[in-house]
Amino acid sequence: MVRRTSQPQTSTARRQALSAAVGLAASGVAGFCSQLGAVQAAVPAASVASAKSVILIFNCGAPSHLDLWDMKPLATAEVRGVFQPVQTNVPGIEISELLPGLAQRMDRLSIVRSVHHAHGGHNSGMHWSTVGRPYRIDSTLINPGPADLPCFGTLVGWLAQRDGYSAGVPPYVITPFPHCDSRKYLTPGQFGGCLGSRFDPFVLDADPGARDFLVPGLKLDPAMDRKRLSSRLELLGQMEQSGVRIAARAADAIAETRAQALGMIGSDRASDAFDLSKESDSVRDRYGRHSWGQSHLLARRLIQAGSRFVTTVNGPSITWDTHKDNFNQLKNRLVPPMEQAFTALLDDLQERGLFSQTLVIWMGDFGRTPKINADAGRDHWPQCYSMVLGGGGIRGGMVVGESDSMGAVPRSRPTTPADIHATVYKALGYDAQQIVYHQTDGRPMPVCDGHPITELL
Repeated sequence: MVRRTSQPQTSTARRQALSAAVGLAASGVAGFCSQLGAVQAAVPAASVASAKSVILIFNCGAPSHLDLWDMKPLATAEVRGVFQPVQTNVPGIEISELLPGLAQRMDRLSIVRSVHHAHGGHNSGMHWSTVGRPYRIDSTLINPGPADLPCFGTLVGWLAQRDGYSAGVPPYVITPFPHCDSRKYLTPGQFGGCLGSRFDPFVLDADPGARDFLVPGLKLDPAMDRKRLSSRLELLGQMEQSGVRIAARAADAIAETRAQALGMIGSDRASDAFDLSKESDSVRDRYGRHSWGQSHLLARRLIQAGSRFVTTVNGPSITWDTHKDNFNQLKNRLVPPMEQAFTALLDDLQERGLFSQTLVIWMGDFGRTPKINADAGRDHWPQCYSMVLGGGGIRGGMVVGESDSMGAVPRSRPTTPADIHATVYKALGYDAQQIVYHQTDGRPMPVCDGHPITELL
């Protein structure tokens, strides 16, 4: 059993991280990660992995499962809505007419139609879907804190660094913007939380579909050459060695974050991975010249460069929150860019030989109400919804679980978000129930308490 101590490191550890940072100015992030291994022991994965990385397509605001993945054509009009099911390329599996491209790629994907949890607020719902556990209150009006339990993207990044990650790009990236409700309330769990800020994801916080898209801070300022930077770091190291020793987790995190930042600017790998201008116009057009499309393309580039987990947030904010005019919004505004980006990603990964080692997940906060409301919309519904998985050792062309005749509750094979996460960890080679991290009060917490969906593996 692997355990991570929650005790603060000493100032010696900070000096080690700073010394690593000096070398990084010339050698890049690989040097930092190798020295990080001396501080945090590398432990091999629990089993042979079928997946190397994960791309999470997260649809903030919660798409309607009843209008996309789990249609009910025999239900009453107030339930079934206006869209018709279409046959996919897998006999017996039907999905919405809004998804013709994905219908022809169903043999690469599997749908879990019995996912459920108990939080109906957007941020708490996003927390349960991505962390696999409930937040302490069911609310949208919440924000991250240092005691938060980390989401599975954060934990995959933590596990990668525990195991000696050295790809030269951030292990966990969120593009284009973080999970949030109206940018005022950010979803808890997506940052380092109780693991510490050094395990925060790299949040792009910019639109890769913009004409002037550029990720700042990935290269040295033109006015600063490497020799001058090295001299400054040496001076900083001397000052820290002669100063008062402070054994504080926050101080350690500052030094470690500095080292990671220097690692990225000391190598061209990160700046190259984020540079979409290196892609041909035809590839960029294929994904769609919009935020979602270019974020999916960026996800492929990052995975190809070595990132372990990339979340593409199909937002901004809770854009899928269709309380009003659900059907027109899905048809005209929401589904077309989502499906274009999703199908392009599947094909691109397949053509580049990356699909078999990249697990792709499609999910949202929760589902939407079986009954259509007076505003031709659907409201929040965590009691039953769908998630979609493919690649990375996941069997395609399957449906796991079944909802009742209204899509209101699971009828068979009830599944939790934690079970989805356990499936992801298993595909990555981890026995997540046997790996623990520690909360801020020192209590051990298993990485995941769900059970892998064995039918998919």
